[in-house]
Amino acid sequence: MIFSLKDIVAILPEITIVAGACVLLLAALLIPKGERKDVIAYFAIGFVALAAIDTLIISGMEKTTVLGGMFVLDGYACFFKFVFYIGTILSILLSLNYVDEEKINVEEYYILMLFSLSGMMVIASGANLLTIYLGLELMSLPVYVLVGFLQRDIRSNEASMKYIVLGAFSSGILLFGISLIYGLTGTTQLVGIAEALTDATVHVPVFALAVIMLVAGFGFKIAGVPFHMWAPDAYEGAPTPITGFMSVAVKAAAFAALLRVFIEGLSTVQADWQLVVALVSVASLVVGNVVAIAQSNIKRMLAYSSVGHAGYALLGLVAGTAEGVSGVMFYMLTYTFMNLGAFGVVITMRKGSQMGENIEDYAGLAKTNRALALAMLIFLFSLAGIPPTAGFVAKFYIFMALIHQGMIPLAVIAVLMSAVAAYYYARIVMIMYMREPAGEFELARSRGLVYALVLAVIAVILMGVYPTYFIELAQRATFIM
Repeated sequence: MIFSLKDIVAILPEITIVAGACVLLLAALLIPKGERKDVIAYFAIGFVALAAIDTLIISGMEKTTVLGGMFVLDGYACFFKFVFYIGTILSILLSLNYVDEEKINVEEYYILMLFSLSGMMVIASGANLLTIYLGLELMSLPVYVLVGFLQRDIRSNEASMKYIVLGAFSSGILLFGISLIYGLTGTTQLVGIAEALTDATVHVPVFALAVIMLVAGFGFKIAGVPFHMWAPDAYEGAPTPITGFMSVAVKAAAFAALLRVFIEGLSTVQADWQLVVALVSVASLVVGNVVAIAQSNIKRMLAYSSVGHAGYALLGLVAGTAEGVSGVMFYMLTYTFMNLGAFGVVITMRKGSQMGENIEDYAGLAKTNRALALAMLIFLFSLAGIPPTAGFVAKFYIFMALIHQGMIPLAVIAVLMSAVAAYYYARIVMIMYMREPAGEFELARSRGLVYALVLAVIAVILMGVYPTYFIELAQRATFIM
């Protein structure tokens, strides 16, 4: 295939990230070892920022399909790419001090994050099932390695092994579902699939099996029940910045693919998959929020919380409307800030022999560090959906999409599960503000941590108080009207 100028311009952000990762591979050999940590990190942030500028420049172009119809450039792809950029930059900032504490080799660490980011970007622009699948694998393989980066920690080794085995299994299921779709429709192009499915002869029992396999494959990536088994162990064992990276950027990429495939490719058979997705959503809401109550490790609690949030976002897909799609897009944006912010506080509590992972470690935090406790309170309130934070607006927007489609029982279940979630989030707030400090401890401090936490706090409050601009941005970017 000969690339035209149009093709190169459309994939320029992806080229920038991959080229940046390759440059960092060489730069790591030239930079003195004592200076590598910060230099490599800031170079990585620079390449992500450069890709963001490229995306901003080409976002004004009309919807363009390139590379033989495999890759699409539209507002939807650009919106999700900015979510990935934000998640990656915040994760890198959160890592600056953490890599010192855990004595992590920074060269491979940041380079793998960039390669994973490039896979996410391919997913967002995928117009073909095979493109999306390749993007998923490019995103996942580096994360498998990053989860096990704490080589001297048995939990990290176990988490990586479980994630790899279950990830390979889910990839096989997804690929089998794609092969069935191809066998039934004769194409892997999303537009072609939608056209082929207007023929009633395609709707055979095998098609139902294909839909179930697609839901299972994507369900693993978003940690939806019953495909969530890997999440608690992987979240607990992984380096905490990578846990945050997985919980927001990887999840957002999976939702970008899920919406594109089901709303654009399978839109003509919405009745065939709507019930299955609704069941996964409700199961995720119930299991994620109820099991989170019993957790004493904050990373495991946030893992089950993440399962519950996947359930909320799936409700936008169940609605199947432009309002539902834009609701999911806005939800992923807000979730990036509030969840990474919460993990940022966990990282700040990691100092010396203190891990900061036990919920009881946060006893009396408001008496020893008011600013950090206030930041954690804001993030937890946002995750719980309490106004005037961004999390409240995101959930409200999803609920309204359901109500406008007459799916009031689903909205009621989601509201009830929000009340359950408020309990375990409020428990941490109570421990921080109502308990006496458990003992003397020192907080990890770095400019990167401060910048990330301040940015996350501002974003959570801004999108809660003034959400109109961001919601309209998501509405304009959605690929359905």
